Amino acid sequence: MTERTRTRRPPAHPLRPETTRGFAPWAGAAAFLVPAVLLAAEAERWQGGWAETRTQLHGVLLVIVPLAAAAGCWQGGRERRRGTEELWETAVRGPLARFLAAALPLASWMAAGYLLAAVGALLATWPYARGDRPCPDLLATDAVVVAAAAVAGHVVGRLVTWRAAAPLLALGGYVVLGLSGRADVGPGRYLSPVLPVGESLLPVAWQPAAMAVWTAGLTAAAVLAYAARRRYTALLPLAAATAAGALLVQTGDGLWHTDPDRTRQVCDTSVSPQVCVNARYGELLPQVTEALSGVTGRLEGVRNLPVRFEDRPGAPGPDEAELPMLTPIGWSVVRGRLTDPEQYAWEAVMALLGRGDCDRLDARVRRADDAVENLLAPSPAQRVFDEIAAEGDAAERAELQDRRAARARLAAMDADERRAWLSAYFATVGDCDPSGVPAL
Repeated sequence: MTERTRTRRPPAHPLRPETTRGFAPWAGAAAFLVPAVLLAAEAERWQGGWAETRTQLHGVLLVIVPLAAAAGCWQGGRERRRGTEELWETAVRGPLARFLAAALPLASWMAAGYLLAAVGALLATWPYARGDRPCPDLLATDAVVVAAAAVAGHVVGRLVTWRAAAPLLALGGYVVLGLSGRADVGPGRYLSPVLPVGESLLPVAWQPAAMAVWTAGLTAAAVLAYAARRRYTALLPLAAATAAGALLVQTGDGLWHTDPDRTRQVCDTSVSPQVCVNARYGELLPQVTEALSGVTGRLEGVRNLPVRFEDRPGAPGPDEAELPMLTPIGWSVVRGRLTDPEQYAWEAVMALLGRGDCDRLDARVRRADDAVENLLAPSPAQRVFDEIAAEGDAAERAELQDRRAARARLAAMDADERRAWLSAYFATVGDCDPSGVPAL
């Protein structure tokens, strides 16, 4: 007789069942869907700016980290809920190997879900970005933080027998993380992995690595203290975490520096005044120039104008006028486009007139300002305001009639006369004294 031989399959890797079945893949799906929904709900605020996308992705950690900790806690209590703790203790593998076999797949799924949502957000920003560059500096560290939270939650699930531990851990983690970033917390806030990051800030080169060591080191120390045969080995990751934490706290505000592009401008010098936008949004310059083309065209040949419209932090310098703000994204700019060019041009003209600091203006000055505003870039709401004044009392109707007459006189001037009048008018910009304003 011929002896039949059986083909034996090699034994499956211990991590394979936990990775491909059970709770871990569902938790990973939640780690993808939750940030995806949160990001989609506020897409207008970040889609079109790489720095804004980085800030939003980092911000959703406030929700994802407690979620990961709760998922790990629920997974950690699985054997207790099944009543298989004693059977699990008889396995050939040691306690640390058993712990990692149950905890690592979930942590990997949670980190992968977050990273997948992050990649989707970066791809959604790419077609609309207008000048700055991708900011992936925090992504790897944020993924490590999510994975570490899942593993730390697993330790809690093994130690705490209460079934409500997972939701309470999520709620408590959300509150603690939310409070940890407050300024009144003191230097300890720099240890928070969800510390808010402004769009104009960049981390120093070693900050992401230090934060990863801080969070992963604490988690590794907790795991070794719980499951290792030689528990004193927990001192090594604890020492690394302590050193990283001390470095973060001592550096403080020095962990971040201002993006150099924030103070640099890109200018169109072919018009007067010149039009300059922040280098972070340099590709918006053609749109801004086009929006202001009616203003700069009517000001051609006029003297006493500012040299440029500027777009830098702080007050404009001498011979400069401030452009309307392009940020935060979601107001003037949405997905790389100016939302309302007419409104933008009117706001630029109001900054150009420069009498916002005057407590009270003479009626003649108000009429001159209104006429110039109407000539260069009338307010989109001007018709509404005029209709309201037309239905007001006698004084309001008389004031409206005077304003309309001044607008008509300025519009009726020939080009040379209008340039001369405007040159005299802009010589008085910013001055609250009505005596220098030319008559109209």
